[in-house]
Amino acid sequence: MTGAVRIDGKAAAAAVLGRVAEETARLVAETGVVPGLAVVIVGEDPASQVYVASKAKRAEECGFRSFRHALSAETSEADLLALVARLNADPAVHGILVQLPLPRHISDAAVIRAIDPDKDVDGFHPVNVGRLAAGQTAEAFVPCTPAGAMIMVRDVLGSDLSGLEAVVVGRSNIVGKPMAQLLLAANATVTIAHSRTKDLPAVCRRADVLVAAVGRPEMIRGDWIKPGAVVIDVGINRLPPEPGSEKGKGRLVGDVAFDEAMAVARAVTPVPGGVGLMTVALLMANTLRSAARAAGREPPAF
Repeated sequence: MTGAVRIDGKAAAAAVLGRVAEETARLVAETGVVPGLAVVIVGEDPASQVYVASKAKRAEECGFRSFRHALSAETSEADLLALVARLNADPAVHGILVQLPLPRHISDAAVIRAIDPDKDVDGFHPVNVGRLAAGQTAEAFVPCTPAGAMIMVRDVLGSDLSGLEAVVVGRSNIVGKPMAQLLLAANATVTIAHSRTKDLPAVCRRADVLVAAVGRPEMIRGDWIKPGAVVIDVGINRLPPEPGSEKGKGRLVGDVAFDEAMAVARAVTPVPGGVGLMTVALLMANTLRSAARAAGREPPAF
């Protein structure tokens, strides 16, 4: 028997999506503005195709208009930038998402910079990065994965983390750095750790909130975790298939050894079924917020 609560990502995401659908219906009824999400995919990567299809389906379920642009892998950077410019200028589009990574001949950074910051629902544009770093969390579009992870932290610990120590393992622009900014905005004392941190287990053991975002399967062991900590596992890794496994696929695991964590922590997000489900939900929330601003309304907070 374990003492920790398994944080239910499916329930948390359903709550966000339910609120998005309600607020969307209200926005449409009161202003006639229908949130529009444009998703652009370049190339035929199967995982990206599945992910894009799930985003389009969720958008329609929330009452949005969904615009899907599937381009060949040979599309030039100039042609992609021209499409982004058209979407920037289209008043029916409130959110623009270009699926990453792009083919090698196209600069991810150039495409991200080309998106209107007020339609950058992924939260990757330097303007939104700057807004978040400046503590302007109401104005910024926050990257969807850390935004979803922060809701899970809030559900367990409340919105004020004063006096608590948080450790984020991972320093990516997509998860680690924005997660640290959100924890800081909630008054936590924050450490960003990474592969070159000296005595990483000891640093992790200080954390009342431990966020793992390194992309290494089950790297964080139970004895790295402070008793009673809240553990947010952002990693998603597929292990090698076991002999005789169905379809030759290994199981999905996070960056945290889940069973070990459950024996020590207060609450833990599972993989799968945890933070990943929140990512698409927060993408919908960001798109709704953009549409509300375009309609001259105060955007709902999530």
